[in-house]
Amino acid sequence: MSEHLLRAALAAADRGWHVFPLRPGTKRPALHGETACPGTGPCASGHAKWEERATTDPDRIRATWAHGAYNVGIATGPSRLLVIDLDVPKEKGSSDAPCGAATFAALCERAGHAVPATYRVRTASGGEHLYFTAPDGARLGNTAGTVAASVDTRAAGGYVVAAGSIVPGGRYEVEGGTAAVSLPGWLLALLRPAPVAPAVPLRLPAVDGSRAALAALEAECAVVVGAPDGLRNVTLNRCAFKVGRFVAWGDLPRHVAEDAFQAAGEARGLTAAECRATIRSALDSSVRKARPRETA
Repeated sequence: MSEHLLRAALAAADRGWHVFPLRPGTKRPALHGETACPGTGPCASGHAKWEERATTDPDRIRATWAHGAYNVGIATGPSRLLVIDLDVPKEKGSSDAPCGAATFAALCERAGHAVPATYRVRTASGGEHLYFTAPDGARLGNTAGTVAASVDTRAAGGYVVAAGSIVPGGRYEVEGGTAAVSLPGWLLALLRPAPVAPAVPLRLPAVDGSRAALAALEAECAVVVGAPDGLRNVTLNRCAFKVGRFVAWGDLPRHVAEDAFQAAGEARGLTAAECRATIRSALDSSVRKARPRETA
């Protein structure tokens, strides 16, 4: 088993992908945490996390896998990879839960493109990982369900389980493709965060609606534009939820709120897909939970 997993790690590294060990039979990193850091070796200058310790050095890989039957993690950021994770419903008996492969195929069809042919790995749960090389200079992070339902992506700050790894549900197997192709431009445009625009007064369209609703929309969009880096999506969700009651009461057309928050979110650097998913979820929840105006 150790020999099989060592070969899997070396095969990934031979492609230029940076690997690190995962605990045997799991998808969790096998490296020590910051609190248990010995401050030696790779951590002599400070605690090195799994992304920093991932390597393509065959000697380091052999030395690591000599100690146990570790599964193989691929750090997508250092490997210049963007991996699309097409998930399957956790409840396999649920006919309502979307399948990532189906929703991604529908996304490609709407964009006028075929599903890209590239290196694919079948996951232990029956999902798929589609590997793409990320363009030089592209600033891509991880997403969860923002591109489409049951479709996640892994890039900088993320990792995937490599082919050959084994978990209780089964083995990760190469399904097709000999090499990871370049990320298609239309997918890059969908995933790349919009450039942060300078904060300017938001110009709302002239529409029917109460003054209170329009004032609330303008104020909450301003909050989104000024959100801290680590709280952009959370802030967009919270602000859209607060305005949703005016949509529920009929004081504000829903498309006006959606367009305004979309512009504010993209101005703050969120991707168009992230904005759409967050706004839709927040407004749906707010409209559903809104109390009658007289009791609010």
